[in-house]
Amino acid sequence: MPQEKLSDKEFPALFQAADNASLIAQSNYYLALKSYLFLLVVAALIAFYFPADLIGALSSASLFLITLCILIWLKVQKPEDIWYNGRAVAESVKTRTWRWVMKAEPYEGGVTEEQSRKEFLQDLKSILDQNRSLSAHLQSEQITGDAISHRMTDVRNLPFEERLEIYKNERVRNQANWYGKKSLLNKRRAKQWFVISVILHAIAIGLLLWRITNPTLVLPIEIVATGASAVLTWLQAKKHNELNSSYSLAAHEIVLIKSEAESVKSDIELSNFVVSSESAFSREHTQWSARKNV
Repeated sequence: MPQEKLSDKEFPALFQAADNASLIAQSNYYLALKSYLFLLVVAALIAFYFPADLIGALSSASLFLITLCILIWLKVQKPEDIWYNGRAVAESVKTRTWRWVMKAEPYEGGVTEEQSRKEFLQDLKSILDQNRSLSAHLQSEQITGDAISHRMTDVRNLPFEERLEIYKNERVRNQANWYGKKSLLNKRRAKQWFVISVILHAIAIGLLLWRITNPTLVLPIEIVATGASAVLTWLQAKKHNELNSSYSLAAHEIVLIKSEAESVKSDIELSNFVVSSESAFSREHTQWSARKNV
């Protein structure tokens, strides 16, 4: 009989809504930031090549006005806060869900199923109550879904051995693959943007030295400098180096967690294993959110 799986679409509706709100806010944040940096460079280009042209001056001024509006929108709407709050809620719900379906503390099998469901639903309500600011960004069609899906109940009712296999394959291995891939991706992106930054700085230095030898030359030094600043701002926003280190550490920690699964032989040991694993998964996200807010 094939194993039952527990994919994200079977998680509580609150997870779906928070995850979606987080992804939309993240996309909006990076789109606004990319637009801001791109328009700054374009405005600098126009100002350089059409310094005495009325249309050029008006175009450049208009672009700077647009970038100012983007900055105000980022400050007022705060999509980055929505992104992180949504992620925090989604991860909290996911952790609680895995504990519930695995019959791990505090949802052990020693109580009635009705009582365990009530406790789980109360925990979801508490998570939502603690993040009221996110409520306005949760899509209503997702909020009306099931808090406890049929698949969640089916997995919870499986024998111990099958629940353990599902947790190892669908949670632990999934997390190991995700963190491993993200670590490599951020390492590669950090190197790429670093090379671009070095090239732009080298070009700026070269242009400055060239102008020293011939002061009458009109060179686009300001444009290159603006481009270099834009790259630096993007690097700071994406935090590739920090994410690479954080994700790499989490990936190695999960390798140790995977080895611990081999010694799990009972429901009590499974409960302890799940609690320990979920604490490790939550720790990386909590630490990253804290560093973001520093």
